[in-house]
Amino acid sequence: MPLQVGIVGLPNSGKTTLFNALTHAGAEVTAYASVTEKANVGMALIPDERLGRLATLVGSRKITPAAIRVVDVPGARVEVPGGLRQTDALLAVVDGFSGDADPARDLETLRLELVVADRDHVERRLERVRKDAKSGDPATRQELVLLEEILAHLETLIPVENGPRGIDCKLEMELVELSDEEAAEFRSGPSALDEVVHRLKDALGLITFFTIGDTEARSWTLQHGQTALDAAASIHTDIARGFIRCEVIRWDDLLEAGSHAEAARRGQQRLEGKTYAVEDGDVLNVRFNL
Repeated sequence: MPLQVGIVGLPNSGKTTLFNALTHAGAEVTAYASVTEKANVGMALIPDERLGRLATLVGSRKITPAAIRVVDVPGARVEVPGGLRQTDALLAVVDGFSGDADPARDLETLRLELVVADRDHVERRLERVRKDAKSGDPATRQELVLLEEILAHLETLIPVENGPRGIDCKLEMELVELSDEEAAEFRSGPSALDEVVHRLKDALGLITFFTIGDTEARSWTLQHGQTALDAAASIHTDIARGFIRCEVIRWDDLLEAGSHAEAARRGQQRLEGKTYAVEDGDVLNVRFNL
């Protein structure tokens, strides 16, 4: 399953509008929503110009970009419900376009509310762990020490780093209805949404690898340090189960060579085993036998 990002923000900050702009999901945008309302879930595609160039090289009939799962929980107050606590990262949204907007103030308010929510969560867990730690179990005592360190950190209220440039989410949501070429004419530069997705990719520690064929050219994500076997599993569990070896070539070497055959003749394609740490930009062809 793709890694998940949860969207958080103050009421009416534009969370769902940003969600729609990122995912094209078309979720209903309301000023106030019940906290019992179901979460909006969608996929934000990760733009990568390398994929299109590789697809053109081999004549792929279909192009499938990698994606990040995005969760937007409706609600009239800042919360980190259980669903968002299971996400791998949080994307904070603040209002920068209303008449009385003060993004710095709102970001500070949001940060403080999130810290308080985390502190309450840790304190509740600490209360239970302190009781269990009396048994002398080493793992429980280790968790107790870690929780106390985390609580001490939360008490310091560490400042949040400056965020990226502002995004007109309403405009971006409207541009979703246009073709890429038409949308580009309305922007003064590259899409700010692409910048957000790439920042999320970096925050999650992701790399991109490719599988290329005449049927489909596809990009996939792994976390730094994951292996060829992990890559095989992300494609299909059967491929991982029957893994034999993996043919690997750098994406730019493949483009320069013009074909897999020429890359192999030049010695740019190599065979790797299950433990090979996949690198960003690798083009993989997994050999397997069930």
